[in-house]
Order: sequence, then structure tokens, then C-alpha cells
Amino acid sequence: MTKRRLGRSELYIEPLVLGGNVLGWTADEPTSFAVLDAYLGAGFTAIDTADSYGKGKSETILGNWMKARGNRDSVLVFTKIGSDMGQGHRDLSAKWIEEEVEHSLRRLQTDRIDLYQSHWPDPDTPQEETLGAFDKLVSAGKVRFIGSSNQDATLLGEALEISKREGLARYETIQNEFNLYDRSGFEGQVQDICVKEQVSGIGYFSLARGFLSGKYRTAEDAGISARGANVVAKYINDKGRRILAALDAVAARSGAKPAEIALAWIIAQPGVGAPIASATSVEQVASLIRGARLTLSAADLKELTDAGR
Repeated sequence: MTKRRLGRSELYIEPLVLGGNVLGWTADEPTSFAVLDAYLGAGFTAIDTADSYGKGKSETILGNWMKARGNRDSVLVFTKIGSDMGQGHRDLSAKWIEEEVEHSLRRLQTDRIDLYQSHWPDPDTPQEETLGAFDKLVSAGKVRFIGSSNQDATLLGEALEISKREGLARYETIQNEFNLYDRSGFEGQVQDICVKEQVSGIGYFSLARGFLSGKYRTAEDAGISARGANVVAKYINDKGRRILAALDAVAARSGAKPAEIALAWIIAQPGVGAPIASATSVEQVASLIRGARLTLSAADLKELTDAGR
């Protein structure tokens, strides 16, 4: 399995990032430890979280796990800043970045963050201010590299130009929603910038909130789950059914599960460093790993791509 370089950074990762949004939410600490153990044990290293996940719970559990296992040097820690943490608004001001990075470092029980990402655009803070604050963290050794999330092509292009002009650390990654169904946040102009400027996409909702696993096919499949009902409402339509049919066809030929195929499709797309996917059991981790190691044929990739158009 070949590792991929994220942007122009010195971060080389396997083609999968474990999502930490479930840590402390749908996975308690013992379950989280088991999932993290299985992921690292399979030879994967990159774990993505955010200060806002459980208002610090996710970072805290990740930090507790690294301390308990003594494995900080074997893990690549990705976290994010910018969501509302009680201020009442999204915040990428220099003051907040300087303050909140210390909280994340303390929760993670580490002296450095490998990839520090802006979580959401902050319309009230100039990008020059945000990038200047990030650059200071890089110079101080508290952050190794920086990335962005939920930026469109205009904002990402502006950020890269500012960093180049001012000699500041630049965004090496962009974390936007990207999967077989939801492509507009990455595919097209953002993807073109990634390819041209060597920025790596590490998309979230890689399995479309579970829809691409194939477990939601009718309204009845949602049961009483609010999440399931939302998935059915958004994805059970002609486009969604075409994608499921294509996944089923590729699954029949390859023996892989739909979720594994959906991850392999993302990994094969230009400009992608790795998909982000979460797990709440060791069995789910094993499936994610199989997806990261799966290579689809050109014909399979085309069938899947065409189905989602």
C-alpha cells in the first residue's frame, strides 16, 4: 500500500483518515480505544478530529488513548478550529486561534498538532489575519502544517495567493464534503486547484451518512432513527437508486461491500489525498481498511462515476 503525500508537506499517509467525530458521541471511551487500536494496528496513522466534536470530548479521548498507549509518535493528529465553541459565531480570528490551540494541545496531551485546519470560513475575519496566526503556530512548532475545510474555490484560491504573496504557511489540504452522491463541494473548481497547486483533498461524509453502505434503500429502512430518516429523505431518489445499483453491480463482480467500493472510488479521484470515514466498532474498521486497499478497474470507476451524474 503506497502512502500519499499531503500537499507539499512532509505528511505521508495511507489512503484513509479515521474520522474522530464519533469519539465520545456514538462511541464511548472503551469503544473508541478499541477502534483506534484496530486502526493503528492495521498500519494506518492519520486521525481527524476537531475542537467542536463533543465540545472537546473527541480530542480528550484521542489524547487519553495516545497517553495510555504511549504512541504519540506513531500517530498523525489532525484537528480543526473555527466552529462556535460558545462565542456565538464561527471564529478564525488571530486572538481565538492563539487561545484555542492551547486548549486543543492540552486535551490532546501533546506538544504539537500535525495538521491544524480551519473548520469553517469566518466572514468577519480577513484570511490574512487567519493565515498570519497559523503561520506563527507553525514557526513556534505547535503546528506542523495547516489545512482548510468547507472553503469554495474562490476562498481557497485567495488563501493560497495570500500565503504565496506574504510568505506564510499555506493550506496543504482541503476538507470538503465529497462522496459518490455529493460531489459539488470538491469536484470541479476546487479539485482543479488541488491538482494544479498540489493541495490534497481529504473529503468528509465519504459514505454519505451511511447511505453508500447500502443499508438505507427504502423509507422503512430508516426505522425510528432520525439520522436514517434524514438519509432516506435526501438520498432515496432516482440518482441515489442509480448509485446503489452501480455499487451492487461492482460488489457482485468484486466481492467487496458497497461501502468499501465507495471509499475506493474516492481514493481513485484526482486531487484526493484520502477519504475520511468513521467507525464505531472493530468490524467497521476492518471494512474501512479493505476499502482503502481496494483497487477498482477503469470500467468499474466509470460505471460508478456515471451513475452519480
